[in-house]
Amino acid sequence: MAVPRQDPVVRCSPDTPGPIAPGDLESLERDGFLTVDRLIGPDEVAVYRRELERLVTDPAVRADERSVVEPRSEEIRSVFEVHRISEVFARLVRDERVVGRARQILGADVYVHQSRINVKPGFGAGGFYWHSDFETWHAEDGLPDMRTVSVPIALTENHDTNGALMIMPGSHRTFLGCAGATPKDNYKQSLQMQDAGTPSDAALTGMASEYGIKLFTGRAGSATWFDCNRMHGSGDTITPFPRSNVFIVFNSVENAAVEPFAAPVRRPDFIGARDFTPVR
Repeated sequence: MAVPRQDPVVRCSPDTPGPIAPGDLESLERDGFLTVDRLIGPDEVAVYRRELERLVTDPAVRADERSVVEPRSEEIRSVFEVHRISEVFARLVRDERVVGRARQILGADVYVHQSRINVKPGFGAGGFYWHSDFETWHAEDGLPDMRTVSVPIALTENHDTNGALMIMPGSHRTFLGCAGATPKDNYKQSLQMQDAGTPSDAALTGMASEYGIKLFTGRAGSATWFDCNRMHGSGDTITPFPRSNVFIVFNSVENAAVEPFAAPVRRPDFIGARDFTPVR
C-alpha cells in the first residue's frame, strides 16, 4: 500500500542558524539525503576503526545480545547500542558535527533511537534487502511520525564492489506499507536476513522506475544524513574489500516512541530506545 507522505523532512526554517546551508536543506527535502564528503578526518577515522576492531574481537561483546553474527561466516555483523558500550563512539554521537545537523534537520532536541556499528567483511558478507526504516520503526518500535534521521559514517572506503549503500532518491515522499502481520520477535530474524517488513517485487519495481537508484561510494570519513522513510538497501560482498560504518539514528524528543503500531510486543530497548534523554 503506497500513501503520499504528509510530514515534512526538514523541520527548521530556511534561515535557522546551523551547520547545514539553506541550499543543502532544500536538497535534503527534495531527495531525502544529504552527503558530507569528509565529516571526519583520517586521524579520527583511525581512532574509530581501532575501536570497532576492539569491539568485534572482544569475546564479551560477541556474547552480548546486542551483537548480531553473520550466518555464513559467523563473524560479527552488527553491534547495537554502541554509544553505551563504547565511550569512544559515545563522544562521536555527542559531536556537534553529527548531532548538530540532526537537531537542525528535525528542528528540535534529539535523542538516540538506535546506534550500531555495521561490519561487512570481504568474501561473503550478506546485504540488507530493500526497506524503509520508518515502516519498521513505526510498526515495531512505536515511532508516531516521520521525524527521525539516520547518519552512517564510513570507516572504510565505499566502493561499488563492496556492498555499498543504494537508495532511491525521492522515495521518501511515499510511505510504502508492507503486507502481513509482524511475527513475534521478528527482530531476531530480520537483523540477520530480512523477510517481514520488506516490500513486494512489484512495489519495488514501480518505485525504482519512478525514482531510480543511486549508489553511494566515497572515502572513509564521509557521512550521509538520510530521512527515515527513504527506500534503501545494499548487496552482498563477494570481493576482498570490507565495508564498515557507525550508524546513528536520531529521533526528535517531540516524536518519542509509544507502543508499537503493528507488532505484538516492543523490540528490545537496545534496538528501539525508550530513554528519550536529549543528546548534549
